[in-house]
Amino acid sequence: MTGRARPLPFRAAPAARLRAGLLALLLAAPWALAQTAIDAAPPQFRDAAEERRFHALVSELRCVMCQNQSLAESNAQIAVDLRREVLDLMRQGKSDREIEAFLVARYGEFVLYRPQLESKTWLLWFGPALVLLAGGAGVVAAVRRRAAHARQQPAPADEPDQEW
Repeated sequence: MTGRARPLPFRAAPAARLRAGLLALLLAAPWALAQTAIDAAPPQFRDAAEERRFHALVSELRCVMCQNQSLAESNAQIAVDLRREVLDLMRQGKSDREIEAFLVARYGEFVLYRPQLESKTWLLWFGPALVLLAGGAGVVAAVRRRAAHARQQPAPADEPDQEW
């Protein structure tokens, strides 16, 4: 045996884990600071009518990545690409319905803020009204039950010797 004491493994482990953690943080830093891509060149419109039509159309289409923002509001890269695609389709002479149909074929009905009224979307359109009617019927039934229950209870007798 030599005079040197062998280091215990549990004492070296925390320092090694700390170094590994710091290395992982340093390697992850560039991704943490990454920003969403923003279109450097906003679209150039030919006239005011084209600009109004474009803005009306992209405000009615949902960003497929953000899901709760319109194409006009979103800064996601796919929204930038879809805005560019919508403008290209407009300049090809496509109508608003044709552009919407193109996007629905590619991404599904979800891309529309106002889906078409079809048999498969009835619940989407009329579901909130049905829930409101059911809630109102429940409130009316509860009030009637309470009123009927109150009528069945005998009225308390007045007791003159009781003090309040």
